Amino acid sequence: MSRRAWVAFAAVSVVWGTPYLLIKIAVDGGMPPVALAFSRVVLGAVVLLAIAWRLGTLPTLRGRWRWLAAFGLAEIAIPFPMIAVGEQRVTSSTAAIVIATAPLLVALLAIRFEPAERVGGRRLCGLLVGLAGVAALVGLDVSADSGELLGVAAIFVAAAGYAVGPMVLKRHLADLDPIAAMGASLAIAALLLAPLAATSLPAVSPSGGALASVIVLGLLCTAFAMVLMAVLVDEAGPGRALVVTYVNPVIAVGLGVAFLGEAPGLGAVLGLLLILAGSWLATDGRLPSRAAAALCKRGPNRLGSADGSRNRP
Repeated sequence: MSRRAWVAFAAVSVVWGTPYLLIKIAVDGGMPPVALAFSRVVLGAVVLLAIAWRLGTLPTLRGRWRWLAAFGLAEIAIPFPMIAVGEQRVTSSTAAIVIATAPLLVALLAIRFEPAERVGGRRLCGLLVGLAGVAALVGLDVSADSGELLGVAAIFVAAAGYAVGPMVLKRHLADLDPIAAMGASLAIAALLLAPLAATSLPAVSPSGGALASVIVLGLLCTAFAMVLMAVLVDEAGPGRALVVTYVNPVIAVGLGVAFLGEAPGLGAVLGLLLILAGSWLATDGRLPSRAAAALCKRGPNRLGSADGSRNRP
């Protein structure tokens, strides 16, 4: 993990921790799931394609349309509406936690498709600890209500898409300009979603909050976030990149509590602690080399003792 990868990781964690709140506001405000997904995808595509056209990077996509379509389907066209469907039935924080299964799915897929991303030792332990956190939250906080279980299943489908997408990106698209590649993928996803979106228009005008949520989702949480994710996958690989889904729930739960009045139970607290531990271990549990060197130069007097504990003033 380079310093650039850690910066991208932090940025993606924050930006992708907020969509769950915005999606919940949008679907509760009258936006149908597919129409919501289509709207945010179109906004993101227009912004990124306009920038790529101005930069002159669109011609570099020639010969890659098949893989751009595969990425657009796995990473966008399937997950976006599935998350919205799920959030019609479960809380925003629960949705974010279920998405945290994506790194484990990457590890399973890597056995067959991506030998370089196979995990072992500390990283495997981290993934398992993170999965235990997911199990704790879902198992203790999700009831046996069939509607909630259906919502969890829909979000799990989205997690599977999020596991496949970065692997396609790393293998077939990593050398492309991220703005052009993400803009094209969003445009393809918009075309795939258009027929379904046309048949699922809202019966009544969505609320102002729902419309505002769509705009923020499209510009910040789609256009900007997709470019950040491309940078992160290129720097850290799909397995480590998807560890971002272990951090997202922390932000999502906090936002759900602060703005939606959600009340996470014991399972949420236990789950989040395990997820944080799993996130640290799955990224090898160490700082970037330059950052570590800088800390060593500062010495223990300023940052802590040799065993990592902080000195008291």
